[in-house]
Parts: sequence; structure tokens; C-alpha cells
Amino acid sequence: MLQINQLKINSAEVHAAKALGTEGLRALLRTRVAKLLRVSENEIGRLDIRRESIDARKKPNIFYIYTVEVYPKKQDSILRKLQSRQGTHLKKQGFNEGSITVGGVQIAMAEPVEYCFPQYGTKKLQHPIVIVGTGPAGLFCGYFLALHGYRPILLERGKCVEERQADVERFWETGRLDIASNVQFGEGGAGTFSDGKLNTLVKDKDGRGLAVLQVFVECGAKDEILYEAKPHLGTDVLCGVVRCMRNKIIAWGGEVRFESQMTDVDIRDGKVCGVEVNHDQYLPCDRLVLATGHSARDTFETLCHRQIPMEAKSFAVGLRVEHPQALINQSQFGAADGGGLGAATYKVTAKADNGRGVYSFCMCPGGYVVNASSEEGRLAVNGMSYSGRKGQNANSAIIVSVTPEDYGSEHPLAGVEFQRRLEERAFSLAGGRIPMQRYGVFKVCVEQGKAQEELERSVEVDTGMFLEDNADCEIVPGHKGESAWADVSQILPKACNQAFVQGMESFGRQIRGFDREDVILSGVESRTSSPLRIPRDETLQSMVRGIYPCGEGAGYAGGITSAAMDGLRVAEQLASEFASKGVQK
Repeated sequence: MLQINQLKINSAEVHAAKALGTEGLRALLRTRVAKLLRVSENEIGRLDIRRESIDARKKPNIFYIYTVEVYPKKQDSILRKLQSRQGTHLKKQGFNEGSITVGGVQIAMAEPVEYCFPQYGTKKLQHPIVIVGTGPAGLFCGYFLALHGYRPILLERGKCVEERQADVERFWETGRLDIASNVQFGEGGAGTFSDGKLNTLVKDKDGRGLAVLQVFVECGAKDEILYEAKPHLGTDVLCGVVRCMRNKIIAWGGEVRFESQMTDVDIRDGKVCGVEVNHDQYLPCDRLVLATGHSARDTFETLCHRQIPMEAKSFAVGLRVEHPQALINQSQFGAADGGGLGAATYKVTAKADNGRGVYSFCMCPGGYVVNASSEEGRLAVNGMSYSGRKGQNANSAIIVSVTPEDYGSEHPLAGVEFQRRLEERAFSLAGGRIPMQRYGVFKVCVEQGKAQEELERSVEVDTGMFLEDNADCEIVPGHKGESAWADVSQILPKACNQAFVQGMESFGRQIRGFDREDVILSGVESRTSSPLRIPRDETLQSMVRGIYPCGEGAGYAGGITSAAMDGLRVAEQLASEFASKGVQK
């Protein structure tokens, strides 16, 4: 197989090809590769697109950059000709020593990375494997175990995704929160009501990432996610994918039990023996996968009470920021309408004077800020986009790193309590509505070290700046859930506020207008990742044997794809130990 890297094609040509569908793009790439290798298109053989990214460094000249894999019929002959064209040095060095560059395009021999589920173990399971949680980690762990004949039981405290959608919409419309069925809890996990981003920084030498994306495609996602540099599904598509996965698990002999919360764990002699469900049912098990997600605070309390080892860890907190999507498009693509490239994204990072990292997180182009609360009297926000990304605003969380030293306690759950304090402040600011504030006002409050109310009484401050809904402001809030103007500067600790402002000023130098005064801030973004970790050994088990901490809630992932990959990894570990009851087809 030959891997072709850095194949650059003008965006206009690509858009014309894509108008004909995926096969139109393949045809364009086949033509370009054949020209590069100086062979006929018929000699190319199979062509797989592995990566597509955008090069917008020389706006308005925008290019797509591709990595493709081809299986030419006369590969050895093609290689000899390529080497001959490069001169004697590469001829002596040999092709396998590296790559050959032709016209700025890299050509190298490579072996395809194909995912392979492990050989089954020989031990017999006394009870079905129980998986707690149906977020990406639990769902993919259950999917692959069911596919390979293990018939797992998945417990989900929330509802199926169809009913969950209705509960979330009702909450956004009325403010009535269902603590078991909301943006955090229910089939699909917290990522279901997000942008559905599938990019990850996890290295994929074993092919797990590609296997995860292939399952998404098999369950209804578009083929393009297999090669896009920043693939996403959108909430509307993700809901259908999750439903399809659940139906397959059931068809393969697994069980998915909704409104079934694990309320206790039966541990004897250092091993798990069973779980309590809804306080009144007992389910025996000797293999328990904890894929709870990062917001299962009551479950963490139960595990801590049962002396399952865990430790507080660093994470990040901050605020959602909203800009006109046209501003981001202009900065990234050189055109307010995106120039046919869709809604632009961004990623920004900075380091504050106090040493804290400040960076964008969960950027949602053409999206909405949503009320993502899961506890009464506490409020958290998140970002969400539909697959079309057609909203007027771009939003992301601008977050600041925090460490266990900030939590005020050495208890393993101190990070959870830290989150709760911030969420209680956010809730009280606007009576349970999403509190929001213009960045210009927030900045003055932070720099002056005073609350907005105190500044408004000062004769030395221009009170006109505090008219939050001023008609001159271009940015209109794009929210799911009721919101109200409030003093958001009162939510985060002082050190985090100061770092936030420094970060915004830095980002304004990277993206013109990022730090303009009418940018809308909403808070609090407190659920960026788990505030704790449940340690596991090389067999992926806790010190309590038979318990497999998994995914984002246990501290081993940071997004949909990485959580799904970790769930798959745990499924592999279980399969390598225990015999299957028969592969499903």
C-alpha cells in the first residue's frame, strides 16, 4: 500500500467534486494521484481517504489537504520509477528508509491499520457483565461485548434517548428539571447534547479510533467523519446513532435497562459480588464496568463510602463566550459567509501571569449555549450544535485550569464540592436562569475588583456600559433555556477571573474582535472533565477486583471518541479473560 500525504487541491475544485457526493471526491483524488504517480487511473486500484483538512493560511486562496491510501496494481514498478526520478541518493538509501517527495507531496510505503478484537479468554463468566452508564464509554463497551457474544447488561439511570430529548426540551422551555433525565443523564451521555465532536488527541496505533468512527457510520452517521480532520455529528444525528447502537446491542442478546440507577455496590473480600439497583433490586455480578460519566456525583459518593480508591485530579472551569459566527468565519476563512467551507472553528490557548492555563474547549460553530444542569439549586452550561451548524453565533468555553490545591480540602471528592459551589453561585445570580454578562462589563469588574452593582453606583464609571441589552450590540444571545443579565464576575474565584481576562486579551490578538466588549459570557462551565480519577491497574481493574473504571467519569477520557475508545479497550480486556457465548452477526 502507498500512503500519499500533503496532497493539496484548490477548494473550488473540491467543492465541485463534493457536489457529486463522496464518489465525486474520490474521482477527483484518483485523477490527482494517477497524475502524481504517472500512471493511468485504472492502475490505481483501491483508494481510501484517510484525512481531509483545510489550509487557510493564504486567504483568500483556500486549499484542502488530503492523506489517501492507494493499492496500485504494479506497486514495485511505480516505486522504482519514483526513486529514479529522485536521483541517486534516494536510490541508494532505499524507499523503505523514509518517504519520497514529489512536487511537495509525500509518498511512502505503509501497512494499513486494521482494528482486531482480541482472542477470547477461557475463563467462564458466572454472571453477565454489568455496565453502569450508556454514555460513549458504556455504550461502546456494551456494543463490542454484545457483538462478540457476551450479552452484557447495561444500567442507565436516565431514559432512552427519545424520551430524554423530550425531557430536555421541556426543561429548556419551562425550567422544570428532571434530575435523572437531562443534559447530563440519559442514553448517550452528556455528549448527546453537544456538538458531537469526534476529534481526539489520543494516538490510534491499534485502530480503535477508526473502529469507533466506523460504528458511527454503520449506525447512521455520514461517511465523511472517517476522514475529516475535525469530524462532528451534531445533536440531531447523534440521537439517531445512539438509538441504533442500543437496538443492535439488544438484537445481539444484551440488555439495556433504563431508569435503573446503581445505588450501591456489594463488595466482599476485596471483590465485587453484585450491585443494588434503585435501592430495591439486587443484581449479582463479578465483573462491573463503571462508565458513569463525569456528573454522577451521587454514585461517586457511594463508591467512596464503599472505600473504592479514588483521588481528586485537576480539571478546568470557565465561562461560555459567544461571538457572531461571521466574525469567526472572516478570521479563519477570509469570508463572513465561510466561502463555502461551512461554519469555521477555532482553538486558542494562553498562559496567564499566575501560571494558569487558559484555553478554548468544546467549540460549537453555529451553535447554542444550553442550560446543562443536573442538580436542583445548581446551574451549569454547555455548548451544542445541530449537524447543519446554522446558528448565528459561535460559542466555546474559555476555561482556566484548577488543581486540587484550589479545592480547599484533600478529600477525594473535594473537586466535586468545588464544582457545586460554583454552580450554586451561578444558579443564585439569575434565579435558575442562565446568567450572562457582556465581556466589557466583566473585564471592568475584574480589573476594579468590584461587583457590577458597586460599580454602577460609582460616579466615576460610565453607566451606559451597563446597558446589557443595548440595541447597539451586534451579538444577541443564542441560548437553550431561559437566561437573564447578571454579574457573572461573581462566579469564579478571583485568580480564575484574572486569568480569564488575560486569556481573552491574548485571544483578541490571535482572532481580531475576540475580546470586543459586546461578547456575551455565560456561566458556569464546570463539567469540562471529571474532577476525580478512580485508579486502575494494568488489567484495567480497580483495587477492588472485578471493577473496571472506564471513560470520562473515571478520569480516563476527555470527549466522545476518547471515551468510546476507552470503553472498547475495557471490552477487549474482558474478552481476553473470558470465554464468549458466540459471535453475533
